[in-house]
Amino acid sequence: MTTWLVAGLGNPGPAYSNTRHNVGFMVVDELARRARASWSAPRQMRADVVETRVSAGGMGAPGAGAAKVVLVKPRTFMNESGQAVGKLCAFHKVDASHVVAIHDELDLDPGQLRLKLGGGDNGHNGLKSLRKHLATGDYHRVRFGIGRPPGRQEAADYVLAQIPKSLRTDLEIEVARAADAVEMLVLDGLEAAQNRYNS
Repeated sequence: MTTWLVAGLGNPGPAYSNTRHNVGFMVVDELARRARASWSAPRQMRADVVETRVSAGGMGAPGAGAAKVVLVKPRTFMNESGQAVGKLCAFHKVDASHVVAIHDELDLDPGQLRLKLGGGDNGHNGLKSLRKHLATGDYHRVRFGIGRPPGRQEAADYVLAQIPKSLRTDLEIEVARAADAVEMLVLDGLEAAQNRYNS
């Protein structure tokens, strides 16, 4: 059975839980909810982890063609995400080509998704850390559009600001769609998932 490692990128702690920079955490939380699984914190892994599987029946469902999935929320801050991902890949013997990183993307409008394999880091410190610790950039990315900050607001302030209540319903829909995209990527491959979800 193939093992995939699906890492949501974000910052730990309640102060960051409802910020744009944490959309990766929101997506893996949704996948864990679908699997009816609880997060654990394995010793020395510096991450919250769920081990489950995905099949045509969905997350957590056994079945023919099921894949093992390790969901990950690094407990390091965003800039050191690769520490936890690298350790867990080594522990579970997951090649970088079976890693999926879900992250916020300033260059895509809210509601847009882009799935891809490899590419640059585009100034995203979480992706830079993954490249460093995986020794390659050839892993899958689910780029979750958050749009550019309004006016002259600094990008750092924008991604770490609380998401307004007026946008929460739309965000929940987008998080569910990104979770669907991850399931399809693992089960049906990148091209099928790109054709369905890239916008």
